Amino acid sequence: MPAERRVKAKKNEKMTPQEPMSKDQKAVAKWLRNNVPTKKTKFMHSHVVEYFTGSKAVDMLLEESPFAKKNVKDTEKATIYFEYREQAVSFMDELLKHKMFHRAKKIAVSNELLKRKKGKKDKGDGKSEAENESDATKTATTDKENKKGTAAANAADASKKKRKIRLDMHLEQMFVDGNDAFVWLYDPTPWYYWVGGTFIVLATIAVCLFPLWPPWLRLGVHYLSIAAAGFLVFIIALGVLKYILFAILFALSAGKLKFWIFPNLTEDVGFFESFMPLYDYTYTGASRKKKAKDSDDEESDDEEEEEEEEGKSKEKSEDADQSESDDSSSKKSSTNGKDFEMVDKPDSDS
Repeated sequence: MPAERRVKAKKNEKMTPQEPMSKDQKAVAKWLRNNVPTKKTKFMHSHVVEYFTGSKAVDMLLEESPFAKKNVKDTEKATIYFEYREQAVSFMDELLKHKMFHRAKKIAVSNELLKRKKGKKDKGDGKSEAENESDATKTATTDKENKKGTAAANAADASKKKRKIRLDMHLEQMFVDGNDAFVWLYDPTPWYYWVGGTFIVLATIAVCLFPLWPPWLRLGVHYLSIAAAGFLVFIIALGVLKYILFAILFALSAGKLKFWIFPNLTEDVGFFESFMPLYDYTYTGASRKKKAKDSDDEESDDEEEEEEEEGKSKEKSEDADQSESDDSSSKKSSTNGKDFEMVDKPDSDS
């Protein structure tokens, strides 16, 4: 037992640095937090976290960061710069000990787990198991049809697919120059948070010191409060007028006209969007008349098409009759010609 306690104490000493963070460490951590690309995923299947890859952070420290040796103008005056990967890795390990981030292991989410979740959602929506099975068979058949092709195309599609991963705590907390994931714990407060907080504190103190204000300032605040109250009353009156005008026009038009002034006044939008557009209306009577006119136009077009078809059929019948009459007349002329030849033959012999 005492030996195990000693081992644990040594591990705690290694993981807890004895000295606080230096200015250089804070500067590097801030630059990494703002510039290293991160991804979002769930940690321990509970909350969403941002993580980065260790090798990517080391690459950016050695190439793109202002702390890289090639980007430092005077290396003699510089307090910190990175020349080799080993230096960057050891520095990142120090940041990990200062709880700027921690190491996590990636867990690939299987398709079965996703299907189970989808199945639970489908059951919650009220679908039966038979319907789910039929949908699954349909999707399977469609997938088979879509996955037809060469083996090379299938391999390319498989490589393009992104794996969904979740993160879990890694037992060995040390920085590794590889594809391991490191979850950010360092979340600096933006500067505008400080500005906004300072303004709120000063405004609160100023309001509390209202009796000490000069008379002209108190008079100006009095007029401003009256103007704010008047504006609020104006907004309420405008909202009431909006509904009264809508009701009057709706009743006079027998439910055909829906006219709104400032339709976004009571909607969940911004201040300026509440007054845009100035008005909006919908009239259903015109649409019905248009539909009736369109139907009449369609009927008239159909009648014209029928008349044209009848005229074409009559012309075709007349052409057929003329062709038949021409054929009969040609036959008659041919027979008459033969009789004439029979009469002329004896005259030629004599």
